[in-house]
Amino acid sequence: MTDTETQGPPRKDLASRKEGIPLGRIAGIPVVLAYSWFIIAAFTVIVYGPVLAHNDSSLGLGAYFVAFAYAVLLLISVLVHELAHALTAKIYRWPTEKIVLNLWGGHTQFESFTASPGRSVLVAMAGPAANFVLAGGGWLLVSTAGLTGVADILANIFVWANLLIGIFNVLPGLPLDGGRLVESAVWKATGSQEKGTVAAGWGGRIIVIALAVWFIVLPALSGDRLDLSFVLITALVGSFLWMGAGASIQQARLRGRLHLVDAGTLAEPAVGLPESATVADVLALARDGATGAVPAVVLCGPDGRPVALVDAGAVSTVPPAAAASTPVSAVAYALGAGAYVPEFSRGQELVQYLAQLEGQEYAVVDGAGNVTGLLRQAAVLKAITGKEPRRGRGEPGRAGRQP
Repeated sequence: MTDTETQGPPRKDLASRKEGIPLGRIAGIPVVLAYSWFIIAAFTVIVYGPVLAHNDSSLGLGAYFVAFAYAVLLLISVLVHELAHALTAKIYRWPTEKIVLNLWGGHTQFESFTASPGRSVLVAMAGPAANFVLAGGGWLLVSTAGLTGVADILANIFVWANLLIGIFNVLPGLPLDGGRLVESAVWKATGSQEKGTVAAGWGGRIIVIALAVWFIVLPALSGDRLDLSFVLITALVGSFLWMGAGASIQQARLRGRLHLVDAGTLAEPAVGLPESATVADVLALARDGATGAVPAVVLCGPDGRPVALVDAGAVSTVPPAAAASTPVSAVAYALGAGAYVPEFSRGQELVQYLAQLEGQEYAVVDGAGNVTGLLRQAAVLKAITGKEPRRGRGEPGRAGRQP
């Protein structure tokens, strides 16, 4: 998640078009219909079309159109669910980037915000509450309007769909909304959101196991004939929940290590030189140093901002006789635009900023703008994950650069 920039909207609109079909904005919130939704729509038509045709032979081929209408009603129910999340979040000024409706239902994507246990619960529970309201409204319509035929079929489907969406989403495990209840309770008790997220993630995994036992294992052990489509739906939902729970646990563990991401602590010593310097100036730094090795050298432009990094390996290839006449820019490569950070930068704010930059090295500067260090992407990743990052196969490198 990134903050909105001046050039943000065009890039976000392009990303939305790649992700799916933009449906416009509701209350200023972009809504995107992911291409994967058409998979669940087709599945609904294929599975429920024959069932409707069998239950009401007068429908004929129209049963498949009714089944598609069911998929659309389900889509509307999910949209209302996600809008409830987004509009409730607006009360607390949590910026909503977009709502995406997809194969698994949908999700509301927020930008950076500061949460609290209580607000997290209210935003999470707004979704299921909206579905319960829709189910209640549908029930009143069915009970009082005397509907018949297709209208009655769709109204009943609408009631049951929203009731099931609401009940399913309040189950106590991530990525379901009910998982936020578990997360917030543990968060409030321990003061650690990360511990709450891990607990809620494990709650999600327990739910998957319970669903598999209840709907597949127990019927199989009792000798009941299993419906293939029902088993497939259970497996798909279970896999989605398991992956979501696992992702939540992993993200929580990574968040728990964000305090280790500190620009001043992780940076290696570096010095700054003007772009007009020569290779001889770099070698002089090596002679003046304690180890005699060429230090990390960052080149600064006329305005004093870091613009390039000297390649130590390339420096060693310059003949001593040519060192004084060789501009240091000849053995340097450009840093990404804006690839410098204050030495006091740390935590999530630093990670989010670095994620927007190109390249793998970032100059570290003090309050006066002087270069004091060089922060490498590998050091940041190691601090977050606790592991040495792997170098991709075939990834280009430069002599003297660290992977």
